[in-house]
Amino acid sequence: MKSSSGHNRCTIGWIKSGIIVALGLFTLSTMSAASDLPSFDLEMRDGQVIPQLIEVEAGTTFKIVVRNTGTMPAEFESLRLRKEKVLSPGATSFVVIRKLSPGSYEFFDEFHLDKESAHGLIVAR
Repeated sequence: MKSSSGHNRCTIGWIKSGIIVALGLFTLSTMSAASDLPSFDLEMRDGQVIPQLIEVEAGTTFKIVVRNTGTMPAEFESLRLRKEKVLSPGATSFVVIRKLSPGSYEFFDEFHLDKESAHGLIVAR
């Protein structure tokens, strides 16, 4: 009687390889899609967000490139948008915002809530 365990291991190996390749392609396509989006720069510097107002077209997906140029950690957060991103000093990252309805959306630096300059607004028109 022949054992099929060798065949099963080979098949499982091919399936795992296929899943890894598919995940890699998905990640690359997601990164590529994010690079094609309208982009807005946001600087976070020790309790300041610059600019404090970002105006966007309603219904458009866009990204915000967040740079922490300060000496302390910063956290971009928006409760209404359900987004947060923690950045160490000198770090750069981004958040993708999908198709906002017209309105105002507050964001802030979670680590500096006591400073008025740590609060900003996204306005979708």
